[in-house]
Amino acid sequence: MEILKKLFCSSVILWTVNFSFAQNEVKLQKAFSESYTHEYAKKYADAINSLTAYYNDDSYEINLRLGWLEYLNKNYAKSLSYYQKAVNLKPYAIEAKLGIVKPLSVLENWDKVIGQYEEILQIDAQNYTANYWEGVINYNRKKYEQSGKLFEKLVNLYPFDYDANHMLAWTYLNSGRTNDAKLLFQKALLIRPGDTSCLEGLSKIK
Repeated sequence: MEILKKLFCSSVILWTVNFSFAQNEVKLQKAFSESYTHEYAKKYADAINSLTAYYNDDSYEINLRLGWLEYLNKNYAKSLSYYQKAVNLKPYAIEAKLGIVKPLSVLENWDKVIGQYEEILQIDAQNYTANYWEGVINYNRKKYEQSGKLFEKLVNLYPFDYDANHMLAWTYLNSGRTNDAKLLFQKALLIRPGDTSCLEGLSKIK
């Protein structure tokens, strides 16, 4: 009889815990829903307030969401802080690393942006976004050898992609590989006929 009482008490406690957890999950889902509604209305402060009442330092999802909302609210230091917590909580999460790039880019901290892209490429060597934008940063720094390798990888993966062909063409042009640049500009024009940047590039090739 004593055993039955203990089993009954344990069941009640377990049911109470599960019920409490379910209630909290419903409240959290409602808070996220409200934050989306406010975001779509561009009421970013209200969207943030919808979640802060349920803030949990160990919640990857809340930190990631608040990182995005603070970015939209142009509070880049807070955005960076929330995204960094999300990155720390899930070190292999590519979405968190792509998220933290947003405030870092606005703050023009390009070395840290490249650092995030490098970490992404260690996890996913073929990630389009990381390859492309690290290539663009290197191109803007006139590091054509580094940017060329990244754009070449993308052209091999996506042979009929405008952005990859267009940027590799400009990289080759600035590296003196005019024949290769010409072929890529022409290919990019098949994807985006009449593109002014490609036509400009071709005009520089004699």
